[in-house]
Amino acid sequence: MAHTSAATVAPGRSVWNGGVSPMGASYGKLMMWFFLLSDAFTFSGLLITYGLIRSAHPGYAGEVEAFTFSTEYWPVPEKVFEAVPFLHGVELPLVFVGIMTFILIMSSVTMVLAVEAGHRMDRKAVEKWMLWTILGGITFLACQAWEWTHFIVGTDTPTLVKDFVNGEWVTKEVFGANLRINQYGPQDFADFFFFITGFHGFHVFSGVMLNFLIYYNTVTGVYDRRGHYEMVEKVGLYWHFVDLVWVFVFTFFYLV
Repeated sequence: MAHTSAATVAPGRSVWNGGVSPMGASYGKLMMWFFLLSDAFTFSGLLITYGLIRSAHPGYAGEVEAFTFSTEYWPVPEKVFEAVPFLHGVELPLVFVGIMTFILIMSSVTMVLAVEAGHRMDRKAVEKWMLWTILGGITFLACQAWEWTHFIVGTDTPTLVKDFVNGEWVTKEVFGANLRINQYGPQDFADFFFFITGFHGFHVFSGVMLNFLIYYNTVTGVYDRRGHYEMVEKVGLYWHFVDLVWVFVFTFFYLV
């Protein structure tokens, strides 16, 4: 008897050839879940490593009122992330980061509304809510760019650090942080901040690009011709995952 391969399946048949689709999920949604699971392992490894390195450094033991940055102690997040744009010199611990978090969470709400509109085949509503989701993602990225800039530039008061220059150790004033010197505390703090928040930011940027593609296809009527808006739901899964990861990043970096 001749064997029928997946490549010779008659037109109109489902590409799923493994029997009954588990939980009624399509092939595309199932593959998206597999990808998100592997990505969750990656972020989990990064955050667990951060926690282990953090526990190996002593926390700041001084009074908050007398706080000064030191490369010996792990920095207090409220003192590192206390700036807000256009309010120079005003100490507002974690306010700006809280605004960033709110924006990203609200973009998840608009994505839910876009998926719901897709189920109703409401093209105009999908366009509206996808546009709001894109704007939320772009705003979050702009906020993160400002936060990185502030973190790199540093505070008005420098920290004295030892640096190896011309074959000898010298003490010098340092403002801000980079991949070699960190004003706020141990170098590991800056390295993990740049890598983990940057890695998450790359995911947000990728999500914005995917959301724009979905928006374009919606406007041009691609999904109406297909007869369903499943792509909105699949990209929505990715966007919700990015938002959920930020909750953990926010907790590890800004609250602990």
